[in-house]
Amino acid sequence: GERPFLFSRSGWAGMQRYGGTWSGDVATGWPGLRASLSLVLGLGLCGVPYSGPDVGGFDGSPSPELYLRWFQLGAYLPLFRTHAALRAGRREPWEFGPEVLEHARVALDERRRLHPYLVTLAHLAQRTGAPYVRPVWWFTPEDRALRDCGDAFLLGDALLVAPVLEHGADRRAVRLPRGRWYDTVTGEVYEGPGQVLLDAPLSRIPVLARAGSVLPVRGADGELELEVWAPGRGRTGGGLVVRDAGDG
Repeated sequence: GERPFLFSRSGWAGMQRYGGTWSGDVATGWPGLRASLSLVLGLGLCGVPYSGPDVGGFDGSPSPELYLRWFQLGAYLPLFRTHAALRAGRREPWEFGPEVLEHARVALDERRRLHPYLVTLAHLAQRTGAPYVRPVWWFTPEDRALRDCGDAFLLGDALLVAPVLEHGADRRAVRLPRGRWYDTVTGEVYEGPGQVLLDAPLSRIPVLARAGSVLPVRGADGELELEVWAPGRGRTGGGLVVRDAGDG
């Protein structure tokens, strides 16, 4: 059968029972990019787990760099769409040149690869209320340093995503929760708690995997695979897979 899908830009307590929400008319610009992450984090903590901004902002024409960094962030948020006012111009990735298109394709491929993980997070949100996007202090709310960190987030239990929110940046500091973390591209290992400086070329944003995590992902053949990140010595790990039984 058909699945109805509803999302809104305004609502009240309990709106998550009927669908998700998006940011409304977030301003185009680097401050708007940063604010859009704050909005998703805040809504998640208020019981609305499914949300996201207009990639590139609503009301203006983003530079290719701003559009790409917003696109890379959006690829790891629950609601991911390129949308804007009619007067703001086109928002397809190919409108911003071949380099942006190439890097946007990488982000889209990773979004598709993580689809089984996102489906699992959706079921967890429905069952427990835990949002997809969580502040980095989620497991240690007493950690004052992590409570001051608003420029990165946890995607479920397994991933730490560190978007680039500043013009011209190709490296960024990331504050880690305790435990061992792997750079999902380079495989480098980092120990938390503490702060590390990570490369963030225009081609990608830093994403770290928690040691011991088992992520359900879509394999090259389209079938479900489990991606395992080794636990620390003497430690264990695990994960959860909720298969999508519908037509999605």
